[in-house]
Amino acid sequence: MKKIDIIGIRTILFDNKTIKQTIFKNISWLTFETVISKLLMLVLLIYAARILGATEYGKFTFALAFISLFAIFHEFGLPLIVTREFSREEEREKEFYSIFSLKIVLSSLALILILISSFFITSDPVIQKIILILALFSLVNGFLTIIYAFFQARQRMEYRAWAAILQASAAAAVGIFVLLNFPSVRNLSYSYLFASLVTLIFVLFFFHFKVFPLRISWQKKIWQKFLKMSWPLAFISLFGVIYTYIDSVMMGYWGYITETGWYNAAYSIIHIALVPAGLISTAFYPVLSRFFKESKEKLQNALNNQMEIMILLAFPLVAGGIVLAPKMISFIYGLDFSPSILAFQILIIIAGFVFLSSPFHQLLIVLNQQKKVFYITAVGAAINIILNFLLIPRFNLYGAAAATLIAYFIMFILVLFSVKYFTPISLFNFQLIKILILAVLSTGLMCFLIKQPFVYGLNIILTLILGMLVYFVTFFTFQKIARKTGFLKSSI
Repeated sequence: MKKIDIIGIRTILFDNKTIKQTIFKNISWLTFETVISKLLMLVLLIYAARILGATEYGKFTFALAFISLFAIFHEFGLPLIVTREFSREEEREKEFYSIFSLKIVLSSLALILILISSFFITSDPVIQKIILILALFSLVNGFLTIIYAFFQARQRMEYRAWAAILQASAAAAVGIFVLLNFPSVRNLSYSYLFASLVTLIFVLFFFHFKVFPLRISWQKKIWQKFLKMSWPLAFISLFGVIYTYIDSVMMGYWGYITETGWYNAAYSIIHIALVPAGLISTAFYPVLSRFFKESKEKLQNALNNQMEIMILLAFPLVAGGIVLAPKMISFIYGLDFSPSILAFQILIIIAGFVFLSSPFHQLLIVLNQQKKVFYITAVGAAINIILNFLLIPRFNLYGAAAATLIAYFIMFILVLFSVKYFTPISLFNFQLIKILILAVLSTGLMCFLIKQPFVYGLNIILTLILGMLVYFVTFFTFQKIARKTGFLKSSI
């Protein structure tokens, strides 16, 4: 019996047998990877914020945000294209040799650009040194990303999971040791670089001997073919990092270093809140790509399933985050970071828009409509920059948060418009609207409970657990009643 159980578990978690089983396997491994790695990195960042203080932490996050603006030059949209193309036609994997050589060229150019630009963004020699270290970290991480895209195309998420956990574990262990014994922003940056180098060496050996023999090929025709497909995604990524990081860069450039620390303390929690959206989107992407070639009906059903899950999670996340923000910031960072509370309450609304819009962003890419996403993100980036110029000097970190929220809202409207008028896929149906109604009702009851003094006064972890229990019990109870009465035809 035990042998049968072990074989069954191995099949579920390591084999690709059916579509449902493969999606479950992918989500399981991605969940395992993301929960462990994100929690480890969050612990590291919390230690960094508490030990270094808002100003030194602001220097680190300013440098990291600046480096992120150059991701386009060494990524250039290649990971998503590799996953999309290789998942459709496995025989194209031999082109990976040339893609890897292309990454070497792009990374070299990116490093040169970062070094030159760093002298114009700040005159602080400490921050310039941090930028150099984190630039090397980012470029090493870029090679990991392209290999992860190969794993994802084969739907071998378990390989990616172990590598990502190794990197997070190394960064957290070394980083916390450094912060406790040799606290400085520069040493914290070195811990990031060390972890990425160790992980890359491990992954390259594993990839070469166990997955796909790695060679370097300099076929410019393949470069041109992939760059032609990926350039819209590259600029989408550029605009994405602009409306994600430009606020931190602008605040740091204008000398609001402490405010940058407060702002990114709030943003660090938002990144954790977005983990489920990333997991679900990553797991659904290869399936949507496959259904694009097989059946419009299958593609529509898969999108509907993804949207139901996103609606289920988005509403309690936003409402609960707004209500519990003061307790969360105080518990995680301490009273010195109380200015982060309002910024967090604004930014958590952005998380809701990300949940609801990410399936449609993915759909446009799957349908080869990435240029539409390019135009949408370009508009969002432009609006965010303009609003940052207007709001940051007057409202500091709160102006930055408001600018980002407005940009995300406009992009959400534009992506809905694009799907409605430029794809054959239906945006919403009565089933999704009914799920939305149940989610709103359950969220209202959850908020009513956690606002009560006897619940709000508990430890934040207990309050969160109680809130989640009330929400999900209420939602699935409503769902069961709705199915029995005929209001709802099927469950999530």
